[in-house]
Amino acid sequence: MLRKLSIFLEHNKPFVYLCIAMKRILFIVNPISGTQGKETILGYIDEVFDKELFYCHISKTEFAGHAEELARQGAIDGYDIIVAIGGDGTVNEVGRALVHTKSALGIIPCGSGNGLARHLGIPIDPRKALEVIRNGNIRTIDYGKINDLPFFCTCGVGFDAYVSLKFASSGKRGLLTYLENTLREGLRYKPEYYEIEDEEGLHKMQAFLIACGNASQYGNNVYIAPGASISDGLLDVTVMEPFNIVDAPIVAFQLMNKTIDQNSHINTFRTRRLKIHRQAEGVVHYDGDPIMMGKDIEIEIVSQGINVVYADNNKDLPEKETNNLLHIFSDFFNDLEHIDISDPQQIPKKLMVVNRELLRKLKNNK
Repeated sequence: MLRKLSIFLEHNKPFVYLCIAMKRILFIVNPISGTQGKETILGYIDEVFDKELFYCHISKTEFAGHAEELARQGAIDGYDIIVAIGGDGTVNEVGRALVHTKSALGIIPCGSGNGLARHLGIPIDPRKALEVIRNGNIRTIDYGKINDLPFFCTCGVGFDAYVSLKFASSGKRGLLTYLENTLREGLRYKPEYYEIEDEEGLHKMQAFLIACGNASQYGNNVYIAPGASISDGLLDVTVMEPFNIVDAPIVAFQLMNKTIDQNSHINTFRTRRLKIHRQAEGVVHYDGDPIMMGKDIEIEIVSQGINVVYADNNKDLPEKETNNLLHIFSDFFNDLEHIDISDPQQIPKKLMVVNRELLRKLKNNK
């Protein structure tokens, strides 16, 4: 019986393919974003996707905002999956064109952080990520808006936004560059005063940063909201109060091992929307991209607003890389024990020496 069925299928392919609708996939490539070359990735598409089952089209972006235009037209044209090949900025551009459409967002992560991709379990290895697209598991998730700009992972004000601005102007990309900016600017940054209004009322405070998470992490397995869910209809808000600079490495360590919410300088809560008022206009970030905004900022969650391709399990997560980083920061703590905190004026200079040693170890870990 099976042999007869196999012969029938072999000789009646047109009939079979009419019964099984061909899946249409649009790949949107930002040639200059992220940290990986794209031509190799594009070469994998023909290897991974059966041309008799999938129609694949590739479009390359030519200017800022082009990915959003291409994705919006792709949704109108009825593509089942529209794939962003690039960094977190490209993912955001494509994603904001797909909210409240039938098309699903797929991701081939090529960026410095890849926060949403990691949360969705999508492998960093591009061929394996393409296999996730081919498998076509789709779910509907929430997304956020900051002053009406959509974000899918995190947004925030304060130090993280400030570092995003510095990182965007850096000539180099990658985790090491981000850490260099964080360690350097962390010694100079002055916390700001904020008023936060949520469903529980008005709160006044000084904060190092205020982060709102739809997903759990910034990227690179740095978890600012370790308990966040992308389908609960709530923002996970993390308020980091000012802290002693000697405590900074402990904060960094807890961001990587998913325990930042246990830090005594951290306040967390969940809400559907909040308003932030600050003393002056300045930078904010959404999905890691910096942008200037005014004194008043409104952030809200939009429940079940975008379809995404996800993987049940990500066996490609760089656990070894994360463990190495945790080990390096453990050594960093040992170095801090030798700093004499009785002389506050000498602490920044001595921390800079320790920071340089930390960066040397991180470079050797690449």
